[in-house]
Amino acid sequence: MGEDVGCGGDAADRAGGLLVPGVWSRLVGRVPSAPDPPRTGFGKKEHTGQMFTGIVEELGTVRAADVVGEGRRLVVGATTVLDDVALGASVAVNGCCLTVVEWGDEWFAVDAVPETLERTTIGDLAVGDPVNLERPLAVDGRFGGHVVQGHVDTVTEAVAVVDQSDGSRRLTFRLPDDLAGQVVEKGSVTLDGVSLTVASVGESPSGSGIFDVALIPHTLEVTTLGGRSPGDRLNVEADVIARYVAGLLAAGRIPVPTVEPFEKKGGD
Repeated sequence: MGEDVGCGGDAADRAGGLLVPGVWSRLVGRVPSAPDPPRTGFGKKEHTGQMFTGIVEELGTVRAADVVGEGRRLVVGATTVLDDVALGASVAVNGCCLTVVEWGDEWFAVDAVPETLERTTIGDLAVGDPVNLERPLAVDGRFGGHVVQGHVDTVTEAVAVVDQSDGSRRLTFRLPDDLAGQVVEKGSVTLDGVSLTVASVGESPSGSGIFDVALIPHTLEVTTLGGRSPGDRLNVEADVIARYVAGLLAAGRIPVPTVEPFEKKGGD
């Protein structure tokens, strides 16, 4: 994994190496039993359901954002992610796993409940805004980013954007207190649905936690990250392994090793 791994082509060919059976079984609990991929309908791939990789398939555009009680219904213009769309299908919109409730020619609709609006930036979206879109990983797909659930942990804020001489860009984000220890240097993080490698973790002059990512020109061009500025809010999802380790530690299920004090022996 390099500086960033956030974009690619078709779901079955989205960069990275093929999953070997042992890895696949650990990730989704089973291995395809036949050489031909299972199908949900003629010419359609079967998807894992709710496991993404943070490899953005296309940029969609918000066509409508309607208030429905305490929730919201979004209509998003798209093409690629509609290739095998079905009622109830999952699509990650800026990293948030949402369910397709309606679709038509080059558009689909999703509902966001109050919990989603409280934890994500979905409620901030307005007509004309671009959004990163990804379908769940296809059963016969290539695993290009890292395991992304589409379950946004919280919202972070961009604090600095610095252009580099090679056309790349380094972005600095506030590290939410809840994710301290789950975002680590050279580990993985998902920002607005884009799988990225953490370039560094540190502290701002005020003492608050921050982390950096480095983005290649291609990622800047084909995802929403190319248009980000200081003060922008983004969805952030920590690496799922780090999330479970943190949960087990908090629950006391993983013993924390203690270091016995060193005692000098007489005459030493």
